[in-house]
Amino acid sequence: MLKPGTAWSDAYEGCRTVAPEAFHDDRVLNHWGGLWQRDGRPSPVFSPIDGTATAGPPRMDRAGAARAVNAAVEEHRQWRHVPLSERKARVAGAVEAMRANRDLLALLLVWEIGKPWRTACADVDRCLDGVRWYLDEIDRMIEGRTPLPGPVSNIASWNYPMSVLMHAMLVQALAGNAVVAKTPTDGGLSCLTLATALAVREGLPFTLVSGGGAELSPVLVGARELGCVSFVGGRDVGAQVATSLAGGAGLAGRRHVLEQEGLNCWGVWDYSDWDLLAGQIRKSFDYGKQRCTAYPRFVVQRKLFHDFLATYLGTVRDLRYGHPLQVEAPGDPLPELDFGPLINASKAKELADQVEEAIAKGAVPLYRGPEVEGEAYFAPVALLDPPRSSPLFHAEPFGPVDTFVLVDTEAELLAAMNASNGALVATISCDARETAERLAGEVRAFKVGINQPRSRGDREELFGGLGASWRGAFVGGDLLVRAVTQGRQGERLPGNFPNYTMLSH
Repeated sequence: MLKPGTAWSDAYEGCRTVAPEAFHDDRVLNHWGGLWQRDGRPSPVFSPIDGTATAGPPRMDRAGAARAVNAAVEEHRQWRHVPLSERKARVAGAVEAMRANRDLLALLLVWEIGKPWRTACADVDRCLDGVRWYLDEIDRMIEGRTPLPGPVSNIASWNYPMSVLMHAMLVQALAGNAVVAKTPTDGGLSCLTLATALAVREGLPFTLVSGGGAELSPVLVGARELGCVSFVGGRDVGAQVATSLAGGAGLAGRRHVLEQEGLNCWGVWDYSDWDLLAGQIRKSFDYGKQRCTAYPRFVVQRKLFHDFLATYLGTVRDLRYGHPLQVEAPGDPLPELDFGPLINASKAKELADQVEEAIAKGAVPLYRGPEVEGEAYFAPVALLDPPRSSPLFHAEPFGPVDTFVLVDTEAELLAAMNASNGALVATISCDARETAERLAGEVRAFKVGINQPRSRGDREELFGGLGASWRGAFVGGDLLVRAVTQGRQGERLPGNFPNYTMLSH
């Protein structure tokens, strides 16, 4: 049964109670020009957890988006002159308002993008705790710097609406910029709208609009008045964003942050601590590997594969996945799951087709987990030696599908780990620290862990990508503020730009 009080109707009624200006009984509104607007056409959306109809994004056309951006430009001209002390007070007020509504924000994430309760709460908490850190540190970060000449435009994927997108929006405003954001097409509308409603009540200059990427990209990316474009998503869409930027001020002339996918690999070489690796493998399935720092590829020394496989299978068989809100009795706590559904049924079918195609072309299926009822659910799969023609060989699957590649030499290990021309994270599991560090230096990933996974990180930890996994300024810590502010003339920001790459301060 569905745990009482957690139905979609309960969640939406909570939104109507907390922010009636943004949630009408028949639709969610866009926000621009300092007002909630009943423009755009709501499109139907269904929750991945059980197909329940949820609130659909009010999709604007290009002309409407242009009006919204123009209004944001006017807000930016005023906001950039607001004293830092006042900006801090308003951002702090927004954070506390979101903290007061933390459980409702998390419940919306469960319904809209299928996160288990624990993972949804962590997404909200990471956002708020991270922004609090910036509130404590912003005075030194902003010294000698000024806001950008125009607002920051954000286009982000659906998987982390709070800890990535809303977190960035709050820091961008704290740094003195008006903020424009497009709600992800695949999910997160109500959560982002509620958070935005709480922020604009505190006087933050937020614009939140919905619409198709192809329709709105010329405005949200190409408008010359924008100070920065921030994108989080796949390489194909990222390349389109880069093309739109190149048609305007150009990648070199326009401030941009383009976080794209890469095939994050975990190498196992001369290794023996299988108990440690078992726990790390389990954690790698968090949220069904639907995140940019997931590890879907294990590159394993052939002579160790029997030990690795025994460890892997013993772990993956204990994974818990299913409906995030179903309980046996009304008083039971919500289930402790490693992951719930994929983002939608289309993604589950796409992944199933890729798995079957890879097997038909020679990949060896080593594990398939028990199926769960529901079109968007996908049981874990492990494949040995995916064919080079398969997307599973060179691209991130964004689902609970692991692939194994066996190697005999260090050169083969490095070649296999660098298959996607750049990644965000990687890990080397190796008993000899000196060997591990030597191998890590040859892996084309922004962060490489030694006997531990790496992640996007919080607070002071930097984040970026190498090769095709990133374009533009790096973020995290001080760099997130530097990416959306101006320093001295001729400043070169750490990042991966067309004419240079700089990895740190």
